[in-house]
Amino acid sequence: MSTESTAKVVTTHVLNEMKLRGEKIAMLTAYDYSMARILDAAGIDVLLVGDSASNVMAGYQSTLPITLDQMIYHASSVVRGVKRALVVVDLPFGTYQGNSKLALNSSIRIMKESGADAVKLEGGKEILESVDRILSAGIPVMGHLGLTPQSIHKFGTYVVRAREEEEASKLVDDAHRLQDAGCFSIVLEKIPASLGARVAHELKIPIIGIGAGNGVDGQVLVTHDMLGITQEFSPRFLRRYHNLFAEMLGSFQAYIKDVKSLDFPNEREQY
Repeated sequence: MSTESTAKVVTTHVLNEMKLRGEKIAMLTAYDYSMARILDAAGIDVLLVGDSASNVMAGYQSTLPITLDQMIYHASSVVRGVKRALVVVDLPFGTYQGNSKLALNSSIRIMKESGADAVKLEGGKEILESVDRILSAGIPVMGHLGLTPQSIHKFGTYVVRAREEEEASKLVDDAHRLQDAGCFSIVLEKIPASLGARVAHELKIPIIGIGAGNGVDGQVLVTHDMLGITQEFSPRFLRRYHNLFAEMLGSFQAYIKDVKSLDFPNEREQY
């Protein structure tokens, strides 16, 4: 029997229940209908329509270029393929920073036009006004602390964040502020495992890690990375469950060979 037929629909409340009983939360990215259907059928808890689509779907070097219209397109495609998972959508760069009214309008567009369940924002204290305004419209918000890729030009590097006490203290403080503001969950990216465990222990809301150790409440990876479709990205936290790049390459090469040698289509494959 498939997972999707036996498990209830995942909501923010369900995620809180999972944390309370110690059940880990599994989260992956999705950007299109076909992949979302497979992930949902597998029983994934949360699907993130990440601005990582800028990298893996559009070929940009960072997450900055992707637009709100493009994120809504990807999110709409994902939502149509999902029956069970909670769908969270990244607010792209330039649609919320420093302008809480814009943040609210961007979030409303995502919810109305895609049918998603929640939005995700990067940052702590500096985005609290936007978080408050979005939540005032009844839209669930997921936070994101640690390495925040939309701020890559400020950091200048993708190295591990919050190794020093000052930055670690700020991260813990920001996490508490996001929880107090009403965020239902927070993603922690590329921070020391001990710090991830501390935040997960101190906070009541689920903490999802990507390179934040195993002491958090769940994990997220970029699907194209863990399947081995992308090959250029190999951080320590990434476990590759497949090498689809090589497998797909072989299939395409075999097809090309069969077409050119007149082996495809054969007698059974035509009318």
